[in-house]
Amino acid sequence: MEIKRTPLFEEHKKLGARIVTFAGYYMPVQYSSIIEEHNAVRRKVGVFDVSHMGEIEFRGEDALKNIQMLISNDASRLKIGQALYSGMLYENGTFVDDIICYHLDENYYMFCVNAANTEKDYEWIKNNIKGKVTVENKSYEIAQIAVQGPLSREVLKELVDFDIEKLPYYWSSYGKVNDFPALISRTGYTGELGYEIYIENKYAPMIWEKILEIGKKYDIKPAGLGARDTLRLEASMPLYGNDIDDTVTPLEAGLKWIVKFRKKNFIGYETLLKQYREGIKKKLVGFEILDKRIARHNYKIYYNGKVVGRITSGTFAPFLKKNIAMGYVPIELAKVDNILDIEIRGKMVKAKIVPLPFYKGRQKDY
Repeated sequence: MEIKRTPLFEEHKKLGARIVTFAGYYMPVQYSSIIEEHNAVRRKVGVFDVSHMGEIEFRGEDALKNIQMLISNDASRLKIGQALYSGMLYENGTFVDDIICYHLDENYYMFCVNAANTEKDYEWIKNNIKGKVTVENKSYEIAQIAVQGPLSREVLKELVDFDIEKLPYYWSSYGKVNDFPALISRTGYTGELGYEIYIENKYAPMIWEKILEIGKKYDIKPAGLGARDTLRLEASMPLYGNDIDDTVTPLEAGLKWIVKFRKKNFIGYETLLKQYREGIKKKLVGFEILDKRIARHNYKIYYNGKVVGRITSGTFAPFLKKNIAMGYVPIELAKVDNILDIEIRGKMVKAKIVPLPFYKGRQKDY
């Protein structure tokens, strides 16, 4: 498979980024250090290239009807400009993907999907839609730049042609960024105030450079995939392929709030309703590692000498200055303050179950 480049690939090279392959793209994993970039987003502001993410558009009078069938959350409540987070599920209630659904205009919606799942999601959608709706995969035409952190609004105030202070959490608006037409949203994957700029590929390098130029006075830092992962894990936001996938349901992942049972007619409804009534048998929990070692993805979790689960995500949390992890354990063990063992490089290390999120995000507080 040919590895793709985002429209900002040359910008990353100019900045001396360490490039890795991720989800079929060459992507910056870090520019300076993950810790420095992480803390810049927590304390001030950082900018990410997330152009690898997918964008799938729905148009037509049956667009909403089909979206309601495809996702577990309720898109019928969305006003134009509003967005929501949801699961797109298989019949057995597990994840095809987790997505953000935007209501952009009358009979016009967009899914932002995970990069590694774009083609799979597009095929799944095409194979399940009916009626008067057209679906287009626009992922390779659209760049996405995320500006995240307490000072992100200050940076964008100087670039956006509308009053960005009036954009609420999980809303979006069309406007111009540095005189280029764009969709600007406020969702975030870091636990901080943050915005995303969806823009045509050809404008992305100029926008990127302008953000860094204006951001100098706010100590802006370009940030890579490494900091994006540590930030989202501190804020306990799931990552598809690690914490959620086609083996777990939203109920098991602690995401019951994205399942609107009153809708009834969505893919996976019957299975999830049965699971809800009978009770889940495993649950995603947070761990604080009581050791200097770091628990990584797929490390085994033990209780009384028996394997009871595996770590889904783990890291040193730069802002909290702790080693943290998430993983699935049997529901009877999923109690806060329970002590379990994690096998880290051949050694059993104690880990305490703690409440999630590890870091209470401030994205709603502005």
